[in-house]
Amino acid sequence: MPINATQAYDDQNVFAKILRGEIPATKLYEDDYAIAFPDIAPQAPMHILVIPKGAYVSWDDFSARASDAEIAGFVRAVGTVARDAGLVAPGYRLLANTGLDSHQEVPHLHVHIFAGRPLGPLLAR
Repeated sequence: MPINATQAYDDQNVFAKILRGEIPATKLYEDDYAIAFPDIAPQAPMHILVIPKGAYVSWDDFSARASDAEIAGFVRAVGTVARDAGLVAPGYRLLANTGLDSHQEVPHLHVHIFAGRPLGPLLAR
């Protein structure tokens, strides 16, 4: 169910539970600011999620409240994950849904990295 990006952070969301170790995840990357793991319902041959360790609902929430170190660390983590997965040369797509119209399903900021095949246009023309 899509969420409202302005809602309060729900510490019972699936990503909060992964961060606390209550739900297992195959961690592809972890540092002080972020973790990355494969999506459980991949939409491309390579579909990785990168989430900040802080309690942020959306990109808007994150950009307004996160510290400069958290922002820099998270952005660097996304780039590192893509490089470490060998996705730079063939190319990849980043997607961060925010709010109802984008169909954000988990109320914790997350960036999708899609790759592994030509992805076509982002939106139908």
